[in-house]
Amino acid sequence: MLLLLVVALPAALAVVLLGAARSQGRGGPHTGPARPGGPVPGPEQPGAHVPGLITTAPGGGGAQTVGRLIAPLAPAAPLPAMALAVTGAGFAPGAGSMTRPLLLVAALICTATLVTTTRLRTTRGDRLSALVLLCFATHGLLLLATDLAQLLVACVGTTLAVTALIRTGPSAASARAARVYLVVTGAGDLAVAGALVLILRSGGWRLSEVPQVVAGSPQLVPIVCLLLLGFGVRACVFPVHGWLPLVESRSSVPVGAVLSGMVVSTGLIGWIRLLPLGETALPGWGSALVAFALTGSFLVVLPALLDPDPEISLGYSTVSQLGFVTVLIGAALAVPELAEACVLSAVVYAVHHAMAKGGLILAVSIWERHGASRLRWWVLGGSAMLALAVVGAPLGSGAVAKYAAKRTLSEAPFVVDVVAALPFISTGSTLLLIWAGLTLRRHLRPGTVGADLELLAWSGFCLGGTVLAWVLVARWVPVLSVPSLDLVTLWQATWPVLLGLGLAGLGMLSVRTGLAGRLPRGRRLPRGDLMALLERALHRR
Repeated sequence: MLLLLVVALPAALAVVLLGAARSQGRGGPHTGPARPGGPVPGPEQPGAHVPGLITTAPGGGGAQTVGRLIAPLAPAAPLPAMALAVTGAGFAPGAGSMTRPLLLVAALICTATLVTTTRLRTTRGDRLSALVLLCFATHGLLLLATDLAQLLVACVGTTLAVTALIRTGPSAASARAARVYLVVTGAGDLAVAGALVLILRSGGWRLSEVPQVVAGSPQLVPIVCLLLLGFGVRACVFPVHGWLPLVESRSSVPVGAVLSGMVVSTGLIGWIRLLPLGETALPGWGSALVAFALTGSFLVVLPALLDPDPEISLGYSTVSQLGFVTVLIGAALAVPELAEACVLSAVVYAVHHAMAKGGLILAVSIWERHGASRLRWWVLGGSAMLALAVVGAPLGSGAVAKYAAKRTLSEAPFVVDVVAALPFISTGSTLLLIWAGLTLRRHLRPGTVGADLELLAWSGFCLGGTVLAWVLVARWVPVLSVPSLDLVTLWQATWPVLLGLGLAGLGMLSVRTGLAGRLPRGRRLPRGDLMALLERALHRR
C-alpha cells in the first residue's frame, strides 16, 4: 500500500499531466515567477523535456480536457503520503525513524511547490507540476525501496525527472544547466550501480541486510569508495558541489525549492541505506569525509559573496549547510558506537533544512505576489523566521538540529575539534543569506495580490520551519534531546549569528565609507566552481 500511495499515485498523475501538456503543443507565454538571475520568461521552446522520458501521450482535445480537470488536483497527490508519514500506517514497527520524517517533509515541499505551479495555468505550469510529482514519486521510491533493483530505479528516475524539471526553463542557460546536472549525477549513478553490483556479488539483495553484507565483504573498500562518490554528488560534497548553485541560478522558484528542499537529501538517504554504519569502524574513510565536508562548508562562502546573483548565494548556502549532514555521516563511519545517534541527528538536520530552506526559496515567489500588499509585513516576518531557522538562531528548528549534531559529535575522536568548527558554518550561512537578501531586494518587484492558497501553504512552511524539528526530536527521535533554554545554551546558538551580522555590518560600512572602493566589482570566480568548466565543455559540443 505504501508504494501504491507514495509512488504509483503521483507517478500516474504526472504521466496524465505530461501527456496533456504534450498534446497541447507550444504553450503561451510563461506567466510564472522567474528567479532573479535565472531564465527570463518567454515563449515555450520545443523539447523542454527529456526525450524518451514519456514516449506516448493521449492525443487531441480529450487529453487537454483531462489535463484541465486533473491539474488543479495535483497539490493533493502528496497528501496520502503525508498522512501515512504522520500516522505511521503501513510502516513496520521501528522502521520509520528515518523514513517517516523525510517522507513527510518531501510531501510538504511537493504540495507547496505544486500550489505555485498549478497557479500558472499554462502548458509549462502543467509540465512543471507533472515533473515535480515525478520527483516526489522517485524520492518516495528511494525511501521505501526494499531491494537493490528498486533503489537503482529510484536513483536513475530521480536523475531523469530532475533533469527534465531543470530543462523546463525556456533559455539556453537552462538547457546547459540540465546537461551539467545529467552528466554529473549520471556519473554518480554509474558509481552507485558499480557499488550495487559488488554488493550483489557479495550476497546482498535486501536493503535491510546490505550494511551487514558490505561490512563483511572482501570488496569493502571499493564499495564504500563508490558509494561515497556516487551519493556525494547528490549531497553536494566538495569538490563536486558546484552543480547546485549553477543549476539554481538557471532555474525557476519551484525548481529551486525542489532541489534545495528535497533532491539534495537523496545523497543522505543512499548513504544511510547502504553504508556499513554501525557495523564496522572505518576511521580513515570517515575522517576523509569529514575533512571534505568542512572544507566545502567554509570555502563556498568566498565565491558566493563575490557573485552578484542572489540565487548563487542561496545555492552555496545550501552546500554549506549540507556540510553538517556529511560530517555526521563521516562520524558514523568512523565510530560505529555513534552511528545510531549520528544517523538520527542527520535526519533531523535534513528535515529542518528542507523545511526552512525550501520555504525561504518559495518566499521569493511569495514576495513577488504579495510584497506590496497589506500582507507585506507577514511576508517579511515569515521570511525572517525562516532565515533565522536556517542559520540556527535560538528557538528555531536550526537550533534544535545543530544542538543534536554537536551533542553527538562531541564524543567523536577526530584529530580536529569538529564541534568547535561547526558554529562558524552558521556564521558563513548568515553572511550568505544577508548578501542574498540585499541582492534580491534590488532584483525583485513586489506584487499587490491579497491572501491566497499559495500564501497559506507558504505560511505552513514558516511554522514548520520553526517548530518541526522540536516535535520531531521530542516525539519521533527520543534518542536525541532538545536544547534547554538556559543562558549558556542560548548564547551558544546566538553568537555565531551575531558574528555573521557583525561581519556583514562591517562589510556594508566599508563599502559606504569607500574603504572597499578599490575592490573589483562583479563576479570574480566561475559560476559553479569546477562545474563551470563542465558547462563550457558541454556548450562547445
